[in-house]
Amino acid sequence: MRRIVTATATVLGLALTATACGGGDGDSAKGEQKLKGQTVNVAGVWTGVEMKNFKKVLDAFSEKTGAKTNFVPTGDNVSTVIGSKIEGGKAPDVVMVPQVGVLKQFAKKGWLTPLSEKVGAKAGATFATVWKKYGTVDGTYYGLYFKASHKSTVWYAPQALEQAGVQPPKSYDEMLKMAKTVSDSGTPAFSVGGEDGWTLTDWFENIYLSQAGPEMYDKLASHSIPWTDPTVVKALTTLGKLFGDKNLVAGGSAEALRTDFPESVENVFGSEPKAGMVYEGDFVGGLVSGQFKKKVGTDARFFPFPAVGGKKAPVVSGGDAAVVLKAGKNQKAAMAFLEYLASPEAAEVWAEAGGFVSPNTNLKPTAYKDETTRAIAESLVDAGDNVRFDMSDQAPAAFGGTVGTGEWKILQDFLKDPSDPKATAAKLEAAAAKAYKD
Repeated sequence: MRRIVTATATVLGLALTATACGGGDGDSAKGEQKLKGQTVNVAGVWTGVEMKNFKKVLDAFSEKTGAKTNFVPTGDNVSTVIGSKIEGGKAPDVVMVPQVGVLKQFAKKGWLTPLSEKVGAKAGATFATVWKKYGTVDGTYYGLYFKASHKSTVWYAPQALEQAGVQPPKSYDEMLKMAKTVSDSGTPAFSVGGEDGWTLTDWFENIYLSQAGPEMYDKLASHSIPWTDPTVVKALTTLGKLFGDKNLVAGGSAEALRTDFPESVENVFGSEPKAGMVYEGDFVGGLVSGQFKKKVGTDARFFPFPAVGGKKAPVVSGGDAAVVLKAGKNQKAAMAFLEYLASPEAAEVWAEAGGFVSPNTNLKPTAYKDETTRAIAESLVDAGDNVRFDMSDQAPAAFGGTVGTGEWKILQDFLKDPSDPKATAAKLEAAAAKAYKD
C-alpha cells in the first residue's frame, strides 16, 4: 500500500524534462491572499519525516494564499477513519488517499466532489494521462496524484556489502546468494518491516510482476484470475525462499513481525545497525536523510529489485491522490489547495526536503536534492510499459489496505510460516472473493 510509485511508459511522465517550473497562479504573482481567514483540513496516512515534509507543503500553501491548514493523521485504516469522521460531522476537506481501491470506494459511496475544470486543466498540462486514469472513477475525475513512489528499490549500507565482498545482484537468485554471504560475514542480510503488512504486499508484487509478467499482473489486480492461480503459488514459493530462511532475515520472522517500516530502515541505517539491507520504496531515502541524518548516495544506496526467473526486472509504483470530500466545510479552499498541488511549485517543496518523487512533468530535475533520487525517477521513466501500479492499492480496502485482515494479515501469517504456499493462496482467494463481491 502505502505507499510508493505504478502504469505505462507515460506513467511516469515523471519525465524529468528540464522544462520551466511554472510558478503558480496569478494571485501569487500579485501578492494577493484570497483565502485569508479560511481553513483547509487535510487528512493523510503520513507520520514521522513524511508528515513533517508534507507539512512544509501545507505551510507553503498557507504563505501563498493566506489560508490556514491543519494536518489530520488517519493511520493506515483510511477508509474506516474517514467514514467515522463523516458520520460524526467532522470530515476533513481534503484526504490524501494512498490506494486506488480506497479512492474508488469513496467515489462509489458518494463521498467525493469531482475536481474542478481548473484543477483538471492544470493537471492535464503537468501530469501524464495515466495519473488521471488512476484518479478517475466511472468517467469522473476525483483524485489528483501529488506524490508518486517507486516501490522496486532495495536499499543497502555500502559497508555491509563491502565487508562481505559482494556486489548488488542482477537476479533474485543472485540476491539470495549475496544475502547469504552478507549474513555469513556477521550482519543479517535483510531487515523486514513485517508489522506493517503493506510492506509484505510490496515484496509479493515485485516478485509476481517480474515472474508472471504485466498481463497476468493486471488480471490478478482486477481479480480476473483467482489467487489460487499457479502463478500466485509460484510467486509465494519464490518469496518463501527468503522469508523461510531465518539466517537472511534479521531476528527471524518473529522479530520481523514486531518491526514496523521505520524500524526496518533504522535497523540498517540507524546508529546501531542490525542488518545490511532493507527493501522498500524511494521514500526510504527521506527517512535516511531526515530521521537518521545519513547521506543518501554515500551512506545509503539502492539497487533495482532484481529480475526473477530470467524475466524482466519489475517496476512497481504507487501514489497518493488528493480528493475533496463533499462533507468538508470549505470546498472552495479545498479545490484551491488541489490546484496548488498540481503545480510544480508544490512538488518542489517536498522534492527539496527529500524522500519524494513527483509525477509532475514540469518539475525540474534539479529540484531533487541528490543523484540517487534523480536516478530512481529516471528508472521509472525507463521502465516503459512494464510499470504497474501497486496491486494491493488497486484492491478493495477490506482486502488490500486494512490492518489485521485481508492480504496484509495473510501475508504476515505467511512470513511467520511460509511452508505452505498453496494454503496461503487459498486464504488470499477467499478473502479477495469476499472483498470484491462486497
